[in-house]
Amino acid sequence: MSMREQIVDAAERVIRDLGLARCTTKEIAEGAGCSEGTIYRHFRSKEDVFLAVLAERLPGLPPVLRALPEEVADEGEVRAALQQVAEEALAFYRESMPVLLSVFAEPRLLERHREWTRVNDAGPQRAAELLADYLRRAQRAGLVSRDADPAAAARLLLGACYLTAYGGGSAVPAGGPEAPREAGAFVRQLWRTLAPAERPAAPGERRATR
Repeated sequence: MSMREQIVDAAERVIRDLGLARCTTKEIAEGAGCSEGTIYRHFRSKEDVFLAVLAERLPGLPPVLRALPEEVADEGEVRAALQQVAEEALAFYRESMPVLLSVFAEPRLLERHREWTRVNDAGPQRAAELLADYLRRAQRAGLVSRDADPAAAARLLLGACYLTAYGGGSAVPAGGPEAPREAGAFVRQLWRTLAPAERPAAPGERRATR
């Protein structure tokens, strides 16, 4: 592991253990086994160390959402995709919550992080956009109700996951056994607004049950 990686790892541990307000370059240096001067050979400022933690050490939702299929075959696939997204979102928010909440305590760092997400096409707003795009594809395929609002549905699902992670805190293991159950409850409720209207069955056709 390079010295830069050791510094980022140490900064993540200090942030999680002490919070951002008490995360000093001295604490980071002690955790990385280096001098404070070494930190500044790899980073211009302490803020840059924090941004590296956010960018490199937290799991990301956009890669999962970008992997959603371009073409959707049936309603079961849509529900399975929503279940996967909800489980990943719960894991992401639970893992990242201690670090992300610390960032809100530092206005300048928060603004720099928001700028980083804009430049790198990342962040919570991008996750919602990608999920909404998937739901629109499913809607065009007739697998989501024409009356549904994909953007609102995406924010509702991800918002529910965020709220659940916030309420549970970091004590709840990311990806624990309760995640599928919680995610399933969100998806079942959301599907009531997303499910397409029933069409009349053709002669001899068996109606699939939802």
